[in-house]
Amino acid sequence: MRLRRKDTQAVEMQMGPMIDMVFLLLVFFMVSAKPIKQESDVNIGLPGTVAQEEVLDIPDEQRIKIDASGQVILNDQPIDSPQSPDLPNLTATLKRFKESADANKSEALVTIDADDQANHQRIVTVLNACAVAKITGVTFADSAAEEE
Repeated sequence: MRLRRKDTQAVEMQMGPMIDMVFLLLVFFMVSAKPIKQESDVNIGLPGTVAQEEVLDIPDEQRIKIDASGQVILNDQPIDSPQSPDLPNLTATLKRFKESADANKSEALVTIDADDQANHQRIVTVLNACAVAKITGVTFADSAAEEE
């Protein structure tokens, strides 16, 4: 008895559907993957002045006294020399005071107490230092009220 061989067909793998499936998987993984942040996109907060959410109770008034010799005294501490024409230390201190007041959301106030014998140019120089520091709340002390 002779066995007949069945004609077997060669099995071929269909490439068209396989390529479609690979592209669908590729698209799926591309869409579902999270993008990686670049290093330049990372937000870094450097130390410095930080704005406060609530107002802090700090002394928000600086008292500047000008005596008859032209010496400027800020909060009972002599600052700059009487011969200094532009008061650089006072200007720098007032700028820091203004930045601190702005960070604490309070108004920067300066009271100028000038001696009756003080040079008027020295008073104008102190006012200019306040203007450079962008302090607008400047008042003059009433010397008659202090003597009482």
